[in-house]
Amino acid sequence: MPTESLHYAEKIDDATNYIRQRITSRPRVAIILGTGLGKLATYIKPEATLPYGEIPHLPQSTALSHQGQFVIGSLEGIPVIAMQGRFHLYEGYPLSDAVLPVCIMQKLGADILIVSNASGGVNPQFSGGDIMVINSHINLMFQRQPELAGNEVIPKSQDQPGTLIYDRELIGLAIRAGRKHDFCIHQGCYVSLSGPNYETRSEYRMVRKIGGDVVGMSTVPEVLTAYSLQMRVLALSAVTNVAKPDAPSETTAEEVVDIARLAEPKLMAIVTEVLEAL
Repeated sequence: MPTESLHYAEKIDDATNYIRQRITSRPRVAIILGTGLGKLATYIKPEATLPYGEIPHLPQSTALSHQGQFVIGSLEGIPVIAMQGRFHLYEGYPLSDAVLPVCIMQKLGADILIVSNASGGVNPQFSGGDIMVINSHINLMFQRQPELAGNEVIPKSQDQPGTLIYDRELIGLAIRAGRKHDFCIHQGCYVSLSGPNYETRSEYRMVRKIGGDVVGMSTVPEVLTAYSLQMRVLALSAVTNVAKPDAPSETTAEEVVDIARLAEPKLMAIVTEVLEAL
């Protein structure tokens, strides 16, 4: 195994062993809670809460509203491990750090990843507070990381159809759950940019023209890693605002967090229904 792969494998093992020594359960589902959505973790019956700073090799989460800890326990009787806060590339972290938690959660036993984010809408049919189930993405982050190049820890998956990344059965469960509760729920394409700046009006126009429905600064690295690790993936996006490129307006991080928090009950209902169906 190349030196870089060995070093990365040791990081995963160190962190995994640290967590295993503090829990007795084997998580089945991993959950990543994005901007403004961390409260979902309060519904978990906790076995352990572990700040990232206590776990070997994990960096600190610095984004607004991201608490920066794992919550491990059960939700609807299913053993879960949830991340309250993720690592963004715009925080200055390399790609290898951003996806390290996914590798750890999979090593702990999780074979399903449910990931949430707050996103800006570009589809004029969407409204703030809607939920979009991601069924495809366009990756405009253009990030390469030497530590992951040729890495044998994360298997290659480039020969697999990209349409299979987002699990069709889980998408169906999420859509049915949203309709059952009479939520405004959509399927669509998530476009990932590296940030940290919010998009310009020209960028919003570009995202819409290339087929995007929402745009954000996360999720795709974690999803691609999970797929490479043969995890089933469900990705949910809380639409915080809908861009009107021809009407000048300003979006603030605080506004994004506030609207994302309004979507929390919807996301909780959807995640709960999905877990009940597993």
